[in-house]
Amino acid sequence: MKKVLRYFLFYKPFGVLCQFSDTEGRKTLKDFGPFPTEIYPVGRLDADSEGLVFLTNDGALKHFLLEPKYGHSRTYFVQVEHVPTEESLELLRKGVIIEGRKTKSADVRLLTEDPDLPPRPVPIRYRKNVPTAWLEIILREGKNRQVRKMTAAVNHPTLRLARVAIESFTLHGLKPGEHREISSSEIQKRFGDRFTSY
Repeated sequence: MKKVLRYFLFYKPFGVLCQFSDTEGRKTLKDFGPFPTEIYPVGRLDADSEGLVFLTNDGALKHFLLEPKYGHSRTYFVQVEHVPTEESLELLRKGVIIEGRKTKSADVRLLTEDPDLPPRPVPIRYRKNVPTAWLEIILREGKNRQVRKMTAAVNHPTLRLARVAIESFTLHGLKPGEHREISSSEIQKRFGDRFTSY
Protein backbone atom coordinates (compact mmCIF):
# COMPACT_ATOMS: atom_id res chain seq x y z
CA MET A 1 0.00 0.00 0.00
CA LYS A 2 1.41 3.34 -1.05
CA LYS A 3 2.25 5.73 1.77
CA VAL A 4 0.00 8.80 1.92
CA LEU A 5 2.21 11.86 2.09
CA ARG A 6 1.02 14.71 4.32
CA TYR A 7 2.31 18.26 4.61
CA PHE A 8 1.56 20.95 7.17
CA LEU A 9 2.66 24.51 7.79
CA PHE A 10 2.69 25.33 11.51
CA TYR A 11 3.16 28.68 13.24
CA LYS A 12 5.24 27.66 16.23
CA PRO A 13 4.66 29.98 19.17
CA PHE A 14 7.37 31.31 21.45
CA GLY A 15 8.20 28.92 24.29
CA VAL A 16 7.16 25.75 22.46
CA LEU A 17 9.63 22.94 21.80
CA CYS A 18 9.88 21.88 18.16
CA GLN A 19 9.26 18.22 19.00
CA PHE A 20 6.35 16.01 20.08
CA SER A 21 7.47 14.95 23.55
CA ASP A 22 9.37 16.31 26.53
CA THR A 23 10.35 14.68 29.80
CA GLU A 24 10.20 18.02 31.66
CA GLY A 25 6.57 18.79 30.89
CA ARG A 26 7.24 21.77 28.63
CA LYS A 27 4.90 22.66 25.76
CA THR A 28 5.54 20.72 22.56
CA LEU A 29 3.97 20.26 19.14
CA LYS A 30 1.71 17.65 20.75
CA ASP A 31 -0.17 20.49 22.47
CA PHE A 32 -1.32 21.71 19.06
CA GLY A 33 -2.77 20.07 15.97
CA PRO A 34 -4.06 17.37 16.03
CA PHE A 35 -1.42 16.00 13.68
CA PRO A 36 -1.14 12.46 12.26
CA THR A 37 1.12 10.25 14.37
CA GLU A 38 3.76 9.78 11.66
CA ILE A 39 4.32 13.53 11.13
CA TYR A 40 7.63 15.10 12.18
CA PRO A 41 9.12 18.61 11.97
CA VAL A 42 11.62 19.34 9.23
CA GLY A 43 14.46 21.08 11.02
CA ARG A 44 14.06 22.92 14.29
CA LEU A 45 13.22 26.29 15.75
CA ASP A 46 14.50 26.87 19.27
CA ALA A 47 11.95 27.23 22.05
CA ASP A 48 12.77 30.93 22.31
CA SER A 49 12.21 31.44 18.57
CA GLU A 50 8.87 31.51 16.78
CA GLY A 51 7.51 31.14 13.30
CA LEU A 52 7.14 28.78 10.37
CA VAL A 53 7.82 25.05 10.68
CA PHE A 54 7.20 22.34 8.08
CA LEU A 55 5.67 19.11 9.40
CA THR A 56 5.58 16.07 7.13
CA ASN A 57 6.04 12.32 6.76
CA ASP A 58 7.75 12.81 3.38
CA GLY A 59 11.37 11.71 3.76
CA ALA A 60 12.33 13.10 0.37
CA LEU A 61 11.07 16.58 1.25
CA LYS A 62 12.82 16.44 4.60
CA HIS A 63 16.09 15.57 2.85
CA PHE A 64 15.57 18.32 0.29
CA LEU A 65 14.93 20.98 2.91
CA LEU A 66 17.79 19.94 5.20
CA GLU A 67 20.48 19.14 2.62
CA PRO A 68 22.78 22.22 2.35
CA LYS A 69 23.56 21.69 -1.35
CA TYR A 70 19.99 22.66 -2.32
CA GLY A 71 20.40 26.05 -0.64
CA HIS A 72 16.71 26.81 -0.18
CA SER A 73 15.93 30.14 1.45
CA ARG A 74 14.67 30.78 4.98
CA THR A 75 13.53 34.30 5.88
CA TYR A 76 13.70 35.68 9.40
CA PHE A 77 12.64 38.89 11.12
CA VAL A 78 15.21 39.57 13.81
CA GLN A 79 15.09 42.18 16.55
CA VAL A 80 18.58 43.10 17.76
CA GLU A 81 20.17 45.35 20.33
CA HIS A 82 21.34 48.71 18.98
CA VAL A 83 21.02 49.86 15.37
CA PRO A 84 23.57 48.11 13.12
CA THR A 85 25.80 50.22 10.92
CA GLU A 86 26.06 49.51 7.21
CA GLU A 87 29.46 47.97 7.96
CA SER A 88 27.87 45.47 10.38
CA LEU A 89 25.14 44.65 7.86
CA GLU A 90 27.75 44.04 5.18
CA LEU A 91 29.64 41.66 7.48
CA LEU A 92 26.44 39.66 7.96
CA ARG A 93 25.88 39.62 4.20
CA LYS A 94 29.37 38.41 3.35
CA GLY A 95 29.56 35.87 6.16
CA VAL A 96 30.88 35.84 9.71
CA ILE A 97 32.94 33.27 11.58
CA ILE A 98 30.92 31.19 14.03
CA GLU A 99 32.46 28.18 15.73
CA GLY A 100 35.47 28.32 13.41
CA ARG A 101 33.52 28.33 10.14
CA LYS A 102 32.36 31.17 7.92
CA THR A 103 28.66 31.42 7.20
CA LYS A 104 27.46 31.53 3.61
CA SER A 105 26.49 34.85 2.09
CA ALA A 106 23.06 36.07 3.19
CA ASP A 107 20.57 38.75 2.24
CA VAL A 108 20.35 41.25 5.09
CA ARG A 109 18.49 44.53 5.31
CA LEU A 110 17.56 46.97 8.04
CA LEU A 111 13.79 47.33 8.28
CA THR A 112 12.44 50.87 8.40
CA GLU A 113 9.30 49.77 10.25
CA ASP A 114 8.58 47.10 12.84
CA PRO A 115 7.27 43.92 11.18
CA ASP A 116 3.66 42.89 11.61
CA LEU A 117 4.12 40.20 14.25
CA PRO A 118 1.70 39.42 17.08
CA PRO A 119 2.78 40.42 20.60
CA ARG A 120 5.04 37.86 22.22
CA PRO A 121 3.58 36.26 25.37
CA VAL A 122 6.84 37.03 27.16
CA PRO A 123 7.90 40.53 26.05
CA ILE A 124 11.56 41.21 25.41
CA ARG A 125 13.38 43.10 28.15
CA TYR A 126 13.51 46.73 27.13
CA ARG A 127 16.24 49.02 28.40
CA LYS A 128 15.77 52.76 27.99
CA ASN A 129 19.36 53.42 27.03
CA VAL A 130 19.62 50.55 24.53
CA PRO A 131 17.83 51.11 21.23
CA THR A 132 16.72 48.15 19.15
CA ALA A 133 16.32 47.51 15.43
CA TRP A 134 14.65 44.95 13.18
CA LEU A 135 16.46 43.12 10.42
CA GLU A 136 15.29 40.86 7.64
CA ILE A 137 17.79 38.04 7.17
CA ILE A 138 17.51 35.46 4.41
CA LEU A 139 19.73 32.40 4.86
CA ARG A 140 20.42 29.51 2.52
CA GLU A 141 21.89 27.23 5.17
CA GLY A 142 20.67 26.14 8.58
CA LYS A 143 23.22 25.73 11.33
CA ASN A 144 22.18 25.41 14.98
CA ARG A 145 21.07 28.81 16.35
CA GLN A 146 22.77 30.39 13.35
CA VAL A 147 20.96 33.73 13.27
CA ARG A 148 21.60 34.36 16.96
CA LYS A 149 25.26 33.47 16.59
CA MET A 150 25.62 35.68 13.51
CA THR A 151 24.16 38.78 15.12
CA ALA A 152 26.19 38.17 18.29
CA ALA A 153 29.34 37.98 16.13
CA VAL A 154 28.78 41.59 15.03
CA ASN A 155 27.88 42.73 18.58
CA HIS A 156 24.12 42.96 18.04
CA PRO A 157 22.55 40.26 20.23
CA THR A 158 19.21 38.89 19.05
CA LEU A 159 16.24 39.82 21.25
CA ARG A 160 13.43 38.30 19.20
CA LEU A 161 13.53 35.91 16.26
CA ALA A 162 10.71 34.85 13.94
CA ARG A 163 11.01 32.68 10.84
CA VAL A 164 8.45 34.10 8.46
CA ALA A 165 9.12 32.11 5.27
CA ILE A 166 10.66 28.92 3.89
CA GLU A 167 11.15 29.50 0.18
CA SER A 168 7.77 30.94 -0.94
CA PHE A 169 5.78 29.36 1.91
CA THR A 170 4.92 31.99 4.52
CA LEU A 171 3.01 32.51 7.77
CA HIS A 172 0.24 34.30 5.88
CA GLY A 173 -3.17 33.43 7.29
CA LEU A 174 -1.79 31.71 10.39
CA LYS A 175 -1.71 32.83 13.99
CA PRO A 176 0.67 31.40 16.62
CA GLY A 177 -0.36 27.80 17.33
CA GLU A 178 -2.31 27.42 14.08
CA HIS A 179 -1.53 25.17 11.15
CA ARG A 180 -2.80 24.40 7.68
CA GLU A 181 -2.38 21.33 5.53
CA ILE A 182 -0.95 21.79 2.06
CA SER A 183 -1.23 19.45 -0.89
CA SER A 184 1.54 17.55 -2.65
CA SER A 185 0.65 19.49 -5.82
CA GLU A 186 1.32 22.75 -3.96
CA ILE A 187 4.70 21.39 -2.84
CA GLN A 188 5.58 20.51 -6.43
CA LYS A 189 4.35 23.87 -7.70
CA ARG A 190 6.41 25.87 -5.19
CA PHE A 191 9.63 23.86 -5.41
CA GLY A 192 9.36 22.95 -9.08
CA ASP A 193 11.84 20.63 -10.75
CA ARG A 194 14.29 20.88 -7.86
CA PHE A 195 12.25 18.47 -5.78
CA THR A 196 10.56 15.21 -6.66
CA SER A 197 9.08 13.13 -3.86
CA TYR A 198 9.36 9.37 -3.70
